[in-house]
Amino acid sequence: MNKKTENIMLLSWVTSLIAMLGSLYFSQIKQFVPCTLCWYQRIMMYPIVLILLIGIIRKDKNAAIYSLVFAGIGLCMSVYHYSLQKISFLQGVAPSCGQVPCTGQYINWFGFVTIPFLAGTAFIIIIICNVIVLRSRKGY
Repeated sequence: MNKKTENIMLLSWVTSLIAMLGSLYFSQIKQFVPCTLCWYQRIMMYPIVLILLIGIIRKDKNAAIYSLVFAGIGLCMSVYHYSLQKISFLQGVAPSCGQVPCTGQYINWFGFVTIPFLAGTAFIIIIICNVIVLRSRKGY
């Protein structure tokens, strides 16, 4: 694996690590109770940290395939969750997410940055990095 590909995988891993630590900060330190959709996004993000770390250590570009699947599913969940929060007609028909409503916004920085927005941004960065890594494999 060349240095450029290794650095891109490292960027993807750092992004997933920051996203994981950020979600733990919000729930464990700020005491924000995650809604069901937040939990599903965490379920998609946390394995990426381990998958990419193993891929970096083993210098295996194929780790990008597995993390790309998790990131793609996670991005779909983030977009749906963010839509529930920000599109008014969806808020009225939002499914009950358990103890905490999925339409709730613990943070709303600059009027648009919410927790699902942050997760979605991380998933997009991971997807872009993984696509670059996969395109660098021989045969592309």
